[in-house]
Amino acid sequence: MNPRSISFQLTAWYAAVITVVFVLLGGFMYLGVKHHLVKNLRETQTKRAGVIAETLVARVAQLGEEHVIMEVHEGYAPELNNRFIRLTRPDRSVLFVSGVPVELTFNPALVPALGRPVKGRTTRVERLEDEQELLIATVPVPAAGGTWLVEVGASLAPVQALLRDFLVSLLVALPVVLLVSAGGGFFLSRRAFRPVERIVRSAEQLTLHNLGGRLPVPQTGDELERLSLALNQMITRLDGAFQHNRRFLADASHELRTPLTVMRGELETLSQQADGEPELQDRIGSVLEEVERLAKIVEGLFALSRLDAGEAQSEWKQVDLARLAATTAEQMSLLAEDKGITIKCESPGEVMVQGDSGRLKQVIVNLLDNAIKYTPPGGCVTVCTGARDGTAALDVADTGVGIPAAAIPRVFDRFFRVDKARSRAEGGAGIGLSIVKAIMTAHGGNVSVESEEHQGTRFHIRLPQYTPVAGHIEEPAPGLLPTADALKSRRH
Repeated sequence: MNPRSISFQLTAWYAAVITVVFVLLGGFMYLGVKHHLVKNLRETQTKRAGVIAETLVARVAQLGEEHVIMEVHEGYAPELNNRFIRLTRPDRSVLFVSGVPVELTFNPALVPALGRPVKGRTTRVERLEDEQELLIATVPVPAAGGTWLVEVGASLAPVQALLRDFLVSLLVALPVVLLVSAGGGFFLSRRAFRPVERIVRSAEQLTLHNLGGRLPVPQTGDELERLSLALNQMITRLDGAFQHNRRFLADASHELRTPLTVMRGELETLSQQADGEPELQDRIGSVLEEVERLAKIVEGLFALSRLDAGEAQSEWKQVDLARLAATTAEQMSLLAEDKGITIKCESPGEVMVQGDSGRLKQVIVNLLDNAIKYTPPGGCVTVCTGARDGTAALDVADTGVGIPAAAIPRVFDRFFRVDKARSRAEGGAGIGLSIVKAIMTAHGGNVSVESEEHQGTRFHIRLPQYTPVAGHIEEPAPGLLPTADALKSRRH
């Protein structure tokens, strides 16, 4: 689990709060039990000392000291009951002191005598030399010759043992409480974030082609519901903006095709009429080249607008990507040979995909054309196809000038050119790779690039592999390669 996630933090805070509450409650219970046990022991010893004082010591003159000693032995049996009893005369001499208890919990001989006068019933805790602790209740008994002292006590060892067991129980229960609270916190956080997960899954399915979808709105009446409503409103605005942009792009590119065709025809006519005037022919040829370049940009924009509108999914068929790559590479070899570049095609077997063969061929043409443009004479362009883990793969690699590392993240952006001066000289407008990406997105695939300056570039195409049951394999689409006239013009 990511320690920076909200779910982890909520779980951690929940477990911490429960643990702190458990520790505080356990400490309160520990102190409460300790207070109750000590208080009960103090009251018991005080009451017992009072009984001895009233029934025996107060009548010592009538009963006699021997009788008092005998009654204490027979009635209270301090050694057997692990009690401490001491009777002190008014002259501070000891009439009676109990012996060592049978459980050897303390030594009565180590209990020091009181060194101060006692005015009323008191209790104290004596820590003996053997680290034993006694809780002793003292009751003064006024008599004719002075004040007798009756001291009755008991060891605190049983109380301490009980408190130790209680503390051990708390310490043993603490990790259990921590684990249970952490598990409970995780369960509650997952349950609380379940509506968020549904919103995330719905948001991940939204693309430019299905902005009509909306996120689920949990009826919770809290911030989560307001967030879902706000996101749906934002998606509605984005959908409207994209639709407006698509309509403008499609309309503009469509409207520009006719005047560009007319301009090209007129310029070609003027070029023929200017035969014998080299300077005028050069100027007309220069303008004609710009018109051709503008026509390619318009065609590219028109293609992008149709792809954005979902045109690529209208004519999907079974296509052998390996065969399509091989035939396209063979047709593009004329342009490569003109620059002294070798095209190699490595297609070990058929690789079936489902899609628009014309658009898929356009992807291969754009990548090969791009590789040929930026590979110096004597270089090599390699086309590889294959099937890997249910994915159809097509790689186009060259030994060209490469792409700077800073420009790689933007090579698929529309109208982005690595070197504007060089791209313009080569006739590029910066939309060829954008078309490749749009076609791949429409086909449920992806395109990526690896490049190193002065070493070469490699484009990776990945598409869902299709296993045909029966059907027609689409032939390579015509009309997407440069025409013979275009190839001739590139030579010059």
